[in-house]
Amino acid sequence: MTAYGYLLSCEEFTPAQLLDQARMAEQAGFEALAISDHYHPWNREQGQSAFVWSMIGALSQVSSLPVTTFVTCPTVRTHPAVIAQAAATSGVVTGGRFRFGIGTGEALNEHVLGGPWPEATVRTEMLEEALGVIRRLFTGEEVSHHGTHYTVQNARLYTLPEEPVPIYVSGFGPQAAALAGRVGDGFVTMMPDESLVEQYRKSGGAGKPVLGGLKVCWGTDRAEAVRTAHRLWANEQLPGELAQMLPTPRHFEQANTLVTEEMVADAVTCGGDVDAHVAAVRAYADAGFDEVYVNQIGPQQQGFFDFYRTRVLPTLREG
Repeated sequence: MTAYGYLLSCEEFTPAQLLDQARMAEQAGFEALAISDHYHPWNREQGQSAFVWSMIGALSQVSSLPVTTFVTCPTVRTHPAVIAQAAATSGVVTGGRFRFGIGTGEALNEHVLGGPWPEATVRTEMLEEALGVIRRLFTGEEVSHHGTHYTVQNARLYTLPEEPVPIYVSGFGPQAAALAGRVGDGFVTMMPDESLVEQYRKSGGAGKPVLGGLKVCWGTDRAEAVRTAHRLWANEQLPGELAQMLPTPRHFEQANTLVTEEMVADAVTCGGDVDAHVAAVRAYADAGFDEVYVNQIGPQQQGFFDFYRTRVLPTLREG
């Protein structure tokens, strides 16, 4: 049976607001939390970008729900040996309820130390090597590693959860789905694409979870909800590899001028139509996803949680 979770957006909300949303999500009947891991917001209108590892520690104190990063890039901005320590500690403070979503990242977040932004094939190689380093450190043994992209010398993690943190690999194409099936404990992808789920399953992911997520903008005035979604998240509709290659929020704002309100209205579920929200979420379940995470765009958070608690989640669970 598909589980329904809430996706916390560090790009749009303050730490205090994110903690409030986590509480409301649990009260509304959501079964899990996911949280974004960014250094920058996508645009300055979003206006926030809290450090995800601090947030996970805080979330462990206000919610009993599992938490998954959607997703962390463990390759450029932070060395995998450091990320391994952060993930292991998160597993401890959440009482084993942390799952580590990883991906190849975006220049927006990863270029900030001034190094090169590798092409996609190299980023994938780096991700796989980093994952291997992290898994070795999760054993609690001393690790030395001299690889193509990373060096680790006499590193050992002393604070570890009882069981290694599951590592879920993110991807948006068949090659990434195959990699996730081969090396991951789960697969994260953001479109309800049944073919990607099938690729993941046949590449080694049979019996392992598939997670996805979507943004909606609940509101009683659909036109206003569309305007809110367009103002805050027009970047979601940018084509191709722009999301991976543009380096600053300013560049995304320039690209966002190509995205119209009509494009957002066609792509994002906006307004208060129960059937529209149910259909948008159910598309993931129909495509074979095990967990679906919903994020509410904009300030109407309490109304969204009331709407999902009373109307959407009960309908989804009825089948």
